[in-house]
Amino acid sequence: MSRPRDGKVSTLGKVVVMDHPLIQHKIGIMRRKETSSKDFRELIGEVASLMTYEATRDLELEDIEIETPICKCTAKQICGKKMAIVPILRAGIGMVDGMLAMIPAARVGHIGMYRDEETFEPHEYFCKLPADVKDRQVIIVDPMLATGGSAIAAIDLIKKRGVKDIKFLCTIAAPEGIEALTKAHPDVDIYIGCVDECMNENCYIVPGLGDAGDRIFGTK
Repeated sequence: MSRPRDGKVSTLGKVVVMDHPLIQHKIGIMRRKETSSKDFRELIGEVASLMTYEATRDLELEDIEIETPICKCTAKQICGKKMAIVPILRAGIGMVDGMLAMIPAARVGHIGMYRDEETFEPHEYFCKLPADVKDRQVIIVDPMLATGGSAIAAIDLIKKRGVKDIKFLCTIAAPEGIEALTKAHPDVDIYIGCVDECMNENCYIVPGLGDAGDRIFGTK
């Protein structure tokens, strides 16, 4: 897992695994089965905020002239493409507010996927995106990257809408999901809070943190 810093342009995406102590600490609390839905929701939003710093590291800046209370000076502001955050429903919703705290001007789309409990294949049931989505940098978010099926399907859908600049952000990932996603979409940057050991026979990440949607919304 690498974190390129040489500034070179590449058609290949990168996989960035977060090593910041605050992120790892908060994920550790999220994993605990006794963590309440309230605390889980707050923590996943906080982790998403922290991860947004890394996912937006390559945003372009431009110089502008401003006036401080003391004098005029040259300051920096973000330029270039507008952004969109697209959570995969329903668990991805839990990450949106934390990201919007960092990039409040971003638009928000939604992609609904459900998993067939026998085949584990994803099925789309809802999609609502900004009208100008093809002109935006899109960050697709989902707390869990297990088989990679939902992420791959969501990116397929976004690419069909003409989007060229896509990133994927998740809290926990299984090695199998990372491999599947990088193989299907080698041009997409992937940002991960923590890589776990494996998946079990039910395609749950081990040790994981359970069903993120149920834990966010208190539905189990």
